[in-house]
Amino acid sequence: MNNIPTVMIIFGGSGDLAHRKIYPALFNLYRSGLIHDNFAVIGTARRPWSHEYLRGQVADAVHETYGEVDETDLEAFASHFYYQSHDVTNVEHYVTLKKLAQELDERYSCQGNRIFYMAMAPSFFGTIAEHIADQKLTGSGFNRLVVEKPFGTSLETAEVLNKQINGSFDEEQVFRIDHYLGKEMVQNILPLRLSNPMIKSIWNKDCIKNIQVTLAERLGVEARGGYYDASGAMRDMVQNHIFQIITLLAMPEPASLADTDIHAAKEALLDSLEIPDEAEVAAGFVRGQYGGTETTFAYTSEPNVDPESKTETFVAGRVKFDQGPLAGVPIYFRTGKEMKEKRTRIDIVLKDMAGIYGETGENSITIEVDPASEIYLTINGKTIQGGGLRRERLAYKFSPEEQAQVPDGYERLIHDVFVNDSTNFTKWKELKRYWEFVDAVEDAWQKQNESGQKPLTYAPYKMGPAESKQVFANPTDRWIY
Repeated sequence: MNNIPTVMIIFGGSGDLAHRKIYPALFNLYRSGLIHDNFAVIGTARRPWSHEYLRGQVADAVHETYGEVDETDLEAFASHFYYQSHDVTNVEHYVTLKKLAQELDERYSCQGNRIFYMAMAPSFFGTIAEHIADQKLTGSGFNRLVVEKPFGTSLETAEVLNKQINGSFDEEQVFRIDHYLGKEMVQNILPLRLSNPMIKSIWNKDCIKNIQVTLAERLGVEARGGYYDASGAMRDMVQNHIFQIITLLAMPEPASLADTDIHAAKEALLDSLEIPDEAEVAAGFVRGQYGGTETTFAYTSEPNVDPESKTETFVAGRVKFDQGPLAGVPIYFRTGKEMKEKRTRIDIVLKDMAGIYGETGENSITIEVDPASEIYLTINGKTIQGGGLRRERLAYKFSPEEQAQVPDGYERLIHDVFVNDSTNFTKWKELKRYWEFVDAVEDAWQKQNESGQKPLTYAPYKMGPAESKQVFANPTDRWIY
């Protein structure tokens, strides 16, 4: 599909997300021809910008991302951008916005198609959705809504927000975006599992001992202390990124690659998700806060963080499903701030095989998501001298030329919004199940807090507290990474 006619309205058009991600992504989609002559973008925010000023910001954003570009292309692209100063709580401003959208629809022959992108504070998502409905901003063609995370702060708040959004949009029109689902190696999970007979034949509870998912961040909370202290690692990372990865790892094979079949398989899996009780949280989850050094703040000394905060900056835990190819197989996860290095990886640990060689090293399949894009198998091979065994690594990785072709996650996902492919977005039934799990853990932690139990303190730039190994159901298991 090319030259898809659309008026896109970005709520939060002056913000950091629009500047760093959305505008550069749209420019690449323009260069590829997905959008070209028949599109317009309206950026809205409180700031009193002009059309010309927004276009300058768009050009700056593209230069910051791509360096040298064809200036004629960039000028033509930026000419499709318009700015509307907008207070999302003021109903009259939606009337003005509707008028501008209609004018641009006619000018660029956009056929009544609308994409609404919520790229601002989540507290305004419901208000915007309700005013889109009561002021009838939707067009006569297709209408799609892109919603950034976090989608609520609990199941209760997520249900309220979903009800507000459903007043303007049907579920199939809502695209809950999570940039992790746009990452190349996350998108490689299903092809790896389902297109290779060697791997497909062992992707089951009889062959896989456990799976380990690690999302490690090198930085602390920095300037986000106020937001983070009300969220924590469980809500900020597990409820979305980690559960998205786990679902792809454990879901049954879908009937086809159609987005409806992909989501049907995910929902079938999540129906069997085991929700932990208080005892299971106590036994299978570890939470911590990073400490300080002579040169760095401890979490509770960070700006805008409560000195008595019990918010976790690290969490390790486990997930199990009753159905699917990995029914009963423990899937362990951990994520945290100020860890050894920034890295996202998945380790699939295979069961030991007793044989004539006696005790052997575990085989594993590792998917490196960030910062490298690589898949490798760790196997046993013969030592060159003698008949012993040594560990061998067989790798599949991109060449520098291939890596340069990998699109940014936002570019890939915004492309999918334009072509109406919801495969790599989160549906409400999936999100609801994630929140049920997270709420159960958070409720158990709250009771621990009330009893005086605090998160563990861990040294910065390590792999979290040593106690994180307690999440393993088998005491002989260990973190592969």
